[in-house]
Amino acid sequence: MNPSPDRRVQLCRMEAARRQTQRQLDIIQRQITRRMTALIPTLQPRRTSYRRGKPPDPRAFLERYRSNLAALTAERQPEIDALSRKLVRQDRAIAALRDRRGISPSP
Repeated sequence: MNPSPDRRVQLCRMEAARRQTQRQLDIIQRQITRRMTALIPTLQPRRTSYRRGKPPDPRAFLERYRSNLAALTAERQPEIDALSRKLVRQDRAIAALRDRRGISPSP
């Protein structure tokens, strides 16, 4: 069955809106990554403790890294959750339109 041109236009618009939502989610992830990258030098252990004979503890660095990452992610979590829910709704709507109109998924 060949879908009408207006249905194809509607599907294209829905797919474009989905791509935009995914882009917004990706931007948030990149912003978190960029902020964590900027924080890494501040998370490094102070060199003075190593001079006193005890080597720096790598687990302490990972612990500080993970806690800062969790804090940054928690800060943006409501936005991430809202966009994720929107993405799921858009996926369902696109799939439902394709099923109703017999349109095969685009590559």
